[in-house]
Amino acid sequence: MHTQEILPFALIRCLAVSGMALLLAAGTGVAQTGPANYALLVGAGFLCEMGNSSACPAVVKTPDGSSYELTGVGVLDAQEKSVTATGTFVHKSSDGTTLETGIWIAKELLSFQFYGLAPGALMREGMAMGQSPLGPRQMPMPGGRMGGMHMMGSPMSAGGLAVLRIRLLPMPGFARIATLQVNCPLGKVPDEHPTEGIRLSLERGMSFEQEVSGRTMFLMTRPEPKTAEKSRTQKPPAPDSPGVESEPNATPPENPR
Repeated sequence: MHTQEILPFALIRCLAVSGMALLLAAGTGVAQTGPANYALLVGAGFLCEMGNSSACPAVVKTPDGSSYELTGVGVLDAQEKSVTATGTFVHKSSDGTTLETGIWIAKELLSFQFYGLAPGALMREGMAMGQSPLGPRQMPMPGGRMGGMHMMGSPMSAGGLAVLRIRLLPMPGFARIATLQVNCPLGKVPDEHPTEGIRLSLERGMSFEQEVSGRTMFLMTRPEPKTAEKSRTQKPPAPDSPGVESEPNATPPENPR
């Protein structure tokens, strides 16, 4: 590989890892605000450690064979319709030639359709409780623990369809806006969305709608109970509190002459 090709890949990896660390740190606070919060995995994290070589990245293509390969992580709040997510992408032609590489950043959560919880999904994939699969492709998860099995009070895997407006930042090249669909067919899956994977539609451009491969998953986080905020000013003790001398209400009498 030529030096000019190596540098973009190294820079992309650095930016993506830094961005994921930042968004997941922010997601730790977001996930405590309400019940409808989810961590999002697209061909990344522990999904890559399940012994399936087609799990990562997520691949989608057009009928003529051109494709996009995506990885990414994020945190979304379905109730507030907010999202923080980022990842990498590779655009290839029908003959497999790499046309561009870069990173993507979520701009907006357009919609989220919740299919239901699937508490046993991780176990069915061979993930043993307490296991810490620290591999080269492993990413930190919200809550500060690797592996994603213990974050924010034992999250549960869930199915759903998230539609995001994202910004594609090729290196080099011009930024483009696209719509990314992430489908995880767990729970009560509707008939029109049976396939796991992603779809990508470029604004004023092509649509990639044939899911090829790649794992996706949502992890519903349980918010920590809110504790009452302590007042910054301490209330004065009651006059009759033990150990506190009460102030006299009347002026003491004058000393007799």
